[in-house]
Amino acid sequence: MSFYSNLADFGSRFIGKHKLFKHGFNLSPMYRRSTGRIQTVSEDLKKVTIKLPISYKNRNYVNSIYGGSLFSAVDPIPMVQLINILGDEYVVWDKSAEISFKRPAKENLYADFEYETHEIEEIKLRVQQEDEIDILKTTQLMNSNRDTIFCEVRKTIYVADKAYYKKKRALALAKKETINNLS
Repeated sequence: MSFYSNLADFGSRFIGKHKLFKHGFNLSPMYRRSTGRIQTVSEDLKKVTIKLPISYKNRNYVNSIYGGSLFSAVDPIPMVQLINILGDEYVVWDKSAEISFKRPAKENLYADFEYETHEIEEIKLRVQQEDEIDILKTTQLMNSNRDTIFCEVRKTIYVADKAYYKKKRALALAKKETINNLS
């Protein structure tokens, strides 16, 4: 288990997983550097809202929010959110990401991350049937009225049954050792 996993297990016993998710991200040095801040997290972790305020820390040469800040404020949320929703029986990894800039961001931006109940049920069912799947999550960074899109981030997330994943890794390692022994 990682440092963050251990901290999450310990801390969630005292303040609740959703509060720990919010404050853990907002205090984490890796997320703080994005200049984004989590505003709200639902108790079931299915809804998360962030704010990316424009400031001297994230303005670029043309006085809009630097693209790296746009991406890094959004990047970790869908994967970590899904890990916490699904639980320990699953392996969840970011597989790829793509960012599309729509217009320069010269104001505070907001993003909403949501997993619907039916979406979680579908992920679990597909993993049960296929052992491993890829899902696509799209997040838009918008103004406070949520009527203007400044940026869109599309992430491909890998989800697998943990037991299947361990077997797959063991087979890959055994195959690699066999190839090395033949060399």
